[in-house]
Amino acid sequence: MKKILVINGPNINMLGIREPGVYGSVTLADIEKELSSLAKELKIEIEFFQSNHEGEIVEKIQQSLKKVDGIIINPAAFTHTSVAIRDALAAVNIPAIEVHISNVYSREEFRHKSFTAGVCIGQIAGLGIDGYLFALKKLSALLSAAKLSSTH
Repeated sequence: MKKILVINGPNINMLGIREPGVYGSVTLADIEKELSSLAKELKIEIEFFQSNHEGEIVEKIQQSLKKVDGIIINPAAFTHTSVAIRDALAAVNIPAIEVHISNVYSREEFRHKSFTAGVCIGQIAGLGIDGYLFALKKLSALLSAAKLSSTH
C-alpha cells in the first residue's frame, strides 16, 4: 500500500479561528477527516504532521526517506522564507505537491515567492480544502502508474 505524508506548517492548527475571511471556517481536523476518507477510498495509507517549527518540519521530511511514497505539503508562512524546508524536500527526492488554501498570488506581494515550489512536482493554491484532495488524487494516480514511486 502506498503511503502519503501530509505536512502542514505554522498556524495551520489555527484554521477555523485564524482569518476566516481568508481561510474560511474549515479546521485542520476537517482537512484530515476529508483526506482520511479519500485515502481509504484510494487505498492509500496517510499520515498527518503539523508543526509551527521549521526544524521539526525539516526533520519530519528527512525521516520520511524510504518510508513514504509522496508528500503533500502546505509550508504556510515557511513557503516564502525557508531554504531549509526546500533543501530537505530536494534531499529526500520524494514526489511532493505544495498546497495553499488561499490564493497566495492574490495576496501580499511577499507571498508570491515560493522557496519550496521549485522542488515539488506541482503547486495548488486558492482552492481551499479541495486543493489537498486534488493533490492526494494526483499523487495516487502518479504512484499507481509507478511513475514516481520513491521507495520501490
